[in-house]
Amino acid sequence: MPYEPPTHTVERSLRATTGARTVAGVDEVGRGAWAGPVTVCAAVTGLRRPPAGLTDSKLISPKRRAELAPLLERWVTAFGLGDASPQEIDELGMTAALRLAAVRALEALPVRPDAVILDGKHDYLGQPWQVRTVIKGDQSCIAVAAASVIAKVHRDTMMAELGADSGEYAEFAFGANAGYPSPVHRAALEEWGPTPHHRLSWSYLDALPRWQHLKKVRISAEAAALESGGQLGFDF
Repeated sequence: MPYEPPTHTVERSLRATTGARTVAGVDEVGRGAWAGPVTVCAAVTGLRRPPAGLTDSKLISPKRRAELAPLLERWVTAFGLGDASPQEIDELGMTAALRLAAVRALEALPVRPDAVILDGKHDYLGQPWQVRTVIKGDQSCIAVAAASVIAKVHRDTMMAELGADSGEYAEFAFGANAGYPSPVHRAALEEWGPTPHHRLSWSYLDALPRWQHLKKVRISAEAAALESGGQLGFDF
């Protein structure tokens, strides 16, 4: 389907209304996976024209994403990456883990941004960051779109290395599913149980009687309520 290319409209608005000089676009990947970290990228782009074809990473083929990511890493003014591990997700809940990963990404930038454009409708960053949330920001905002592609390729590469054919977790096919639900992933879980890279508070364990004893209770009651309400969790 044709789509409108992203623009600097939101960034220009933030500059005009808040006086911000450095604006970072922030996006995450891995929120709904059963295994692997949640990864956040913060990208600062200025107001330059982006490489051709930039949009939300989910709308770009894997081959084109892999080609585009290194171009973007050279094109952006700066970018930072942050991960929150499966263990941190289990201990903190997804909302707090997202914030942890986002803060790590923002703090990896060489200059602290004056404002942040955050993809989605929920501000999981909060104070002291000045945040503008934008629904489908990864499609409409250049900085967020750049962050989405860099984050996606970074995490996919990490998961592919983890699931390499010669590796310890080859049966899980992480290179194909990136830790997300898939028939192969489910079959491997049923046979071998979760790895150290799996989220043990996730609801997929409810469908695995053999491994249910490994399930961890979410410490954060608020995050557990969000997951049980279908906002963060995935079932078989």
